[in-house]
Amino acid sequence: MKTKLFYIIISVFLTISLSAQELLPFVENYNKSNYQGDNQIWNIVQGKDNAIYFANNNYLLRYDGVKWEKYTLPNKTIIRSIMVEGDKIYSGSYQEFGYWYRKDAKMHYVSVSKGKDVFDANNNEEIWKIFKFKNNIYFQSFNGIFRYDGKLIKEIKLPFLISYCFVVDNQLLIASVEKGVFKLNNDKIEKVNGLSLLENNVIHAIQKYKDKTYFFTKKHGVFVLENNVLSPWRKGLNEILKSANINVAQFIKNDKLIIGTVNDGVYLLDLKDDSYKNINRNNVLMNNSILCIGLDKENNLWLGLDNGIAHIEVNSPISIFYDSSGILGSVYSVASIPNGYMMASNHGVFKYENKKLKMIPGTQGQAWDISEIKNQYLIGHNEGTYVYKNGAFNKLSSINGGWNLSKSAISNTYLQATYSGVVIYTNADDLNQKNFITGLLKPIKYLAQNSKNEIWAADINRGLYRIVYNDNYETKVDNVTQRSNIKNDFGVKIFEFRNEILFLIDNSWYTYNSITNKLELNELFNSNFKNVSDIVGIDENHFMVLQNGLLYHIYAKESKFIRNSIQEKYYKGKIINNNLKVFKDKKNYLLNLDDGFISLELKDNNKQKADVKLEVFVDNILKSNSEKIKHDSELRIDVISGIYGISKPDLFFRINDKKEFIPVKDGEIFMNTLSSGSHSISIYNNNGLSYDKVADYQFVVANPWYFSVWMILVYLILVAFILYLYYKWNKMKYIQKLKLQKEELKHQKAILEMELKAENELNIQEYEKHILELELQTKSSEVAGKSLSIAKQSEMIENIQNILETESDLNKLKSEIKKAIKINAANKHEWEIFETNLNQIHNEFIVALSKKFPNLTPKDIKLCVYLKMNLSSKEIAPLMNISFRGVELHRYRLRKKLGLSQEETLSKFLLSI
Repeated sequence: MKTKLFYIIISVFLTISLSAQELLPFVENYNKSNYQGDNQIWNIVQGKDNAIYFANNNYLLRYDGVKWEKYTLPNKTIIRSIMVEGDKIYSGSYQEFGYWYRKDAKMHYVSVSKGKDVFDANNNEEIWKIFKFKNNIYFQSFNGIFRYDGKLIKEIKLPFLISYCFVVDNQLLIASVEKGVFKLNNDKIEKVNGLSLLENNVIHAIQKYKDKTYFFTKKHGVFVLENNVLSPWRKGLNEILKSANINVAQFIKNDKLIIGTVNDGVYLLDLKDDSYKNINRNNVLMNNSILCIGLDKENNLWLGLDNGIAHIEVNSPISIFYDSSGILGSVYSVASIPNGYMMASNHGVFKYENKKLKMIPGTQGQAWDISEIKNQYLIGHNEGTYVYKNGAFNKLSSINGGWNLSKSAISNTYLQATYSGVVIYTNADDLNQKNFITGLLKPIKYLAQNSKNEIWAADINRGLYRIVYNDNYETKVDNVTQRSNIKNDFGVKIFEFRNEILFLIDNSWYTYNSITNKLELNELFNSNFKNVSDIVGIDENHFMVLQNGLLYHIYAKESKFIRNSIQEKYYKGKIINNNLKVFKDKKNYLLNLDDGFISLELKDNNKQKADVKLEVFVDNILKSNSEKIKHDSELRIDVISGIYGISKPDLFFRINDKKEFIPVKDGEIFMNTLSSGSHSISIYNNNGLSYDKVADYQFVVANPWYFSVWMILVYLILVAFILYLYYKWNKMKYIQKLKLQKEELKHQKAILEMELKAENELNIQEYEKHILELELQTKSSEVAGKSLSIAKQSEMIENIQNILETESDLNKLKSEIKKAIKINAANKHEWEIFETNLNQIHNEFIVALSKKFPNLTPKDIKLCVYLKMNLSSKEIAPLMNISFRGVELHRYRLRKKLGLSQEETLSKFLLSI
């Protein structure tokens, strides 16, 4: 009960508080944080360079669509008025007027009045208006007028206080504060007759429109002069304007009148049907006090506010319905009704009729979709489905959450996606005839049908299902993404295009192959629409995509797609993700947003030909084309089109003619960390079908400081120094190495000497040992020989002694002695054995001697053996059976054969062999 009462109170409040809500032209607000200036904006003009100039108290502001600039006068006075004349911007302030010109991307000021005694020191003159009349420029204060012909300045003194001067029908009209309207004729002031109603009125504008002259007064509304008769303006709006206090007025193209007020913002009057719109603080303006109006070349408005600036696109095909109170909530669906609109939001269902917005009773809660079916409206709601017809609102179904309704492409049936499955409305004339698809009790978001008894359904979470059913609605459900092995099937979207159903799954486009029963990639859409997060159809040849966060209207012409971007400023931060919808409204289309919707007229191509100018800055210093910039500098390129409204071109850029086209965002390109060498930036305009180059900039990035000529010289010196150090170090290392090698050689030599000494000592020892062994052998042989000889001699002596003792007969004694001697001599065999043994003992010596002296006889060798055994000639004689003299002679001959000198000893020589 409390909840219902709460919603009733909200409904009543909505009806009261939102009674002034309506479709308004798009308004772009700029505050002090944007332009970094002061509060009041006194005057607005567009320069020949397409930039917008503002008189903003102490500043001259300049805005080129990309960046804001601000400048002050030398005397720091308040700038009250500005006017464009060719390349100059004239400005007026306190006892000062002159002009500005632009050079090197900056504004420069030249005083016209300085030093010419123009102003009376006793008067506090301020120039409130500048205008051109008959090739002269006039600077107007509230007390007088100064005429400037380009050389001389002439003051035209006025006998009364004035508001402003106006050029009408080639006449210069002067509006006094108390005495009515005068005209200036040859520097003489004449009163205009028949305008007595305007006396004691502050006139803020005089405009001529269709043979009528309109006088806009501050507090008494508008007066019209027709056929020389002045009368109050007979429009209902006039009474409202009297209390709003008119401050400025301007007729513009398309039969529209703009009136800026002090208390109630700006009024946009359509003179064709006398309808008007009021833009003020209650809807989109930041401030209700309009100080001035400016027109740009697109015939859109620039308002100077008491605090800020507003750009109003009065000639744009885009209108905005916006609820600043937040009571409407996020709009999920919009439908046009005979006298207004119906909206489904997260707060309920609202109706906007006759400039009044109210909630339909009983619809509180989340409403998802409104679809018109034969003059009735099917409304999908969190609590079920409702139908609205002839002002009556009734519940049609209790199935919760009617997300979307789509018409079958093959029949007159409608498919509804709900929280718990699919509902089919089989008869458009009787929506009570419906069937619920069984077998798929899932939250379905999108539906489509182009074949009989087959429905495609996308789960809000994940999965794409193919539902096949018979005439009795017995169903078979197939999870196609699962069967097609598509792993990431979250958030599948279904899109119908020219009787074909496409599926957007994980940033890729698929179609269903009925032969293979699997999903296949669609080449046409994948090549044209990458990184698309949402898509919505409009008609057979038109649809809209959300790509990389930007909205594009797509016109399909045969197999080509003409794309027109919808500028982000119209919807930035207002799109409801995954709930983008477009609704037909006569010639326009409605796009749902947070807190409202956009009404737009979609054209196949609404972009003007771009006349792009580039301003390139490095460290806020303007750079010319082909100029060299420092390495590691940040390059800022301002891409200025001079267009501020809906027809602003879609600009892209390429670096060094690479393939990728990158969108130019907010008119600025920032480049840094560029490599050294030549580079180029090319700007392209996308006309919807192709990219046309409209500007380019060439520049050269200098080598980094560490590659400059001086640094290279330093590097060379450093390298030379390093090489010198390396050379010295290598030399020192080489010397050390030589020393080490010398020490090592010395050490090795010492070791070698020690080894050689040890080896020599060992060899000497071995030699001495060998000599000792030889001597031992020799002695052994000698002992053996002597022992044998002694033994033989002893035996022979003993035999002879025995013979001497036993025999007395001398003859027989002789005979026995001879016999004994003969026996001793006959023992030659034993002696040969002795010699053989002796030869074996000295075999090595004999072999060596024979090789060295092959001409030696066996008798010579035997003598050498005896001599090696250190036997004397006396001892050798019996061994060789020769006399002592024979031995000596034999030794002599042996020395000659051995080639010994007289100084050499034969025995030592033989011992050395």
